[in-house]
Amino acid sequence: MEIPFAESWKIKMIEPMRKSTREEREQWLREAHYNVFQLKAEQVYIDCLTDSGTGAMSDRQWAELMLGDESYAGATSFYKFESVVKRIFGMKYVIPTHQGRAAENVLFSYLVKEGNVVPGNAHFDTTKGHIESRKAKAIDVTTDDAKDTQKVVPFKGNVDLEKLEKVLKENKGNVPFMVLTVTNNTVGGQPVSMQNIRETCALCHKHGVPVVMDSARFAENAYFIKTREKGYADKTIKQIALEMYKDADAMTMSAKKDGVVNMGGFIATNNEEWFEGAKLFCIPFEGYITYGGMNGRDLNALAVGLDENTEYDMLHTRIHQVEYLASKLDEYGIPYQRPAGGHAIFVDADRVLTHVPKEEFPAQTLTCELYLEAGVRGCEIGYILADRDPVTRENRFGGLDLLRLCIPRRVYTDNHMNVIAAALKNVYERREQITHGVAIEWEAPLMRHFTVKLKRL
Repeated sequence: MEIPFAESWKIKMIEPMRKSTREEREQWLREAHYNVFQLKAEQVYIDCLTDSGTGAMSDRQWAELMLGDESYAGATSFYKFESVVKRIFGMKYVIPTHQGRAAENVLFSYLVKEGNVVPGNAHFDTTKGHIESRKAKAIDVTTDDAKDTQKVVPFKGNVDLEKLEKVLKENKGNVPFMVLTVTNNTVGGQPVSMQNIRETCALCHKHGVPVVMDSARFAENAYFIKTREKGYADKTIKQIALEMYKDADAMTMSAKKDGVVNMGGFIATNNEEWFEGAKLFCIPFEGYITYGGMNGRDLNALAVGLDENTEYDMLHTRIHQVEYLASKLDEYGIPYQRPAGGHAIFVDADRVLTHVPKEEFPAQTLTCELYLEAGVRGCEIGYILADRDPVTRENRFGGLDLLRLCIPRRVYTDNHMNVIAAALKNVYERREQITHGVAIEWEAPLMRHFTVKLKRL
């Protein structure tokens, strides 16, 4: 008999969870203005809002907390962290920040000017926000394969090289860099192939444009390269990661994902000029350049987390759980972005709530229905997150409208996945009865999804 799959870790600590009633959830959601970001944590049973900072650290990471050096400048914790970053990514210069959006803010403050154009494979919310807030333009150059959620393609996160070259030619001299996100979160946690990384960097460099890699889930991307791309099956995750960054000019990292820490991020680059320029913005925004908004304890934990999470067994356990949830949705006939991504399942709300018009935000409506059904908190990655066009101020309805179910690392069991799947099945079975969605009552001018106030129609 074949030995069945089992997790590559054992549980050492637990946190009790409280179930709620449907009546309680209806009240709480109403008080939160139908924005699940505004719910209190204790009002949520299974929290799939994000995998950012919500993972469970290992015993080695917890041990390192006790060894943290809290010196303001030149702490030993920084040099421990720096050496791991240099070893895994091959970058010369490293600046810690308190999280990924801080890394973007520091680097983009130096690089992005009004009127610039920044292409990328589906910029995520903060990335796009940091570009558009500086009165620059973010242009999506993702492959069209990503638009069809039911099409099974191994690397749906890839850059469309023809689209990219068109942007580079039409905006010659006005593109400060290109953003390459691995994995591609916005289109469903979909990976980018090594070949596409290599070709994207070559094309950009041909046009004199540097490449910045958004690296929140780089390890998961390396896992997919190992398991899906010819020639990489016998390479280690660390070998693949090093090759991924060989041609890149810089990276930003939300270490709260594949670093498996509760807070942290960093910038790394081979460009000394960028390093010196970014330092000027790190100090006023984040702190001194050897702590950058993080304490020594967290720098130590991050160094271990990066090392641990670039091992195959850890990644296999994590991605297997996402695939397990996908298999349950397959069983129930629920459409999602196929194949399953590395960190989340992205349910195709347009295909589920076919009677809810796009103007009433189907994915946000589905998010609310799932919470009401079982206390499961997901996140809308769709028309609300897309914000308004900065020029016309019209809602941007051109992309996908997805309910993202992020799976925190090493937190939930497959039994919790069964609950999520059953709750979705119940909503799916009554989908014909859901004919109205939500409307915006108030919104912020940028990154509105975090604080938007909605009403049910």
